[in-house]
Amino acid sequence: SPNQKNAIFADSLRTLYTQAGQFDSAAWFAGQAATFFNTTESFLNAGNSYYEAYSFAMEPAKQEQLAEQTRMWLGKTIEADPKNLEAKTKVAMTYFTSNPPKGVGLLRDVLTEDPKNEFALYNMGMLGIQSRQYDRAIERLEELKAVNPNHIQGALMLGIAYQNKGLKDKARQQFELVKKLDKDPAVQATADSYLKDLDK
Repeated sequence: SPNQKNAIFADSLRTLYTQAGQFDSAAWFAGQAATFFNTTESFLNAGNSYYEAYSFAMEPAKQEQLAEQTRMWLGKTIEADPKNLEAKTKVAMTYFTSNPPKGVGLLRDVLTEDPKNEFALYNMGMLGIQSRQYDRAIERLEELKAVNPNHIQGALMLGIAYQNKGLKDKARQQFELVKKLDKDPAVQATADSYLKDLDK
């Protein structure tokens, strides 16, 4: 049908705009496609697209607008699939620009359901660093390390948390681990930059 063709076209545009880094446009087209398809997969695509746009938004009003759309579409996903903890974690993260306590509560709910959830542990650690609660950050990131010793972003964040606590030896171990785990030149340069800071 014409509507179906429009929805398929909208979904194709979502993919193209995502590849081009135009996340707002990608999210809008994902929402259009989901409105027609009305499936859990299309809800998830729309929610993930809006979450990505939210992650890159700089203006508070824009952030909140994108956060609301993320919560709406991922909320539909969770209704259909209550076990989708990644969707629940992303919904939690959308509250950190407007209602941080609610976001933390939702992340704790995810970790109650799955104490080894890497996405939730990483985000709890990152939020601990952002709020300068380095002991909490270290606790969560050490839990993540126990679950997945090769989590590159987790190792980097753990190094930053240790560095801010003044524990230079432990920080150095993490930054050297990052270099060992990922040979990408950009990652190597980032780790080297932090290692250089430790020598000052």
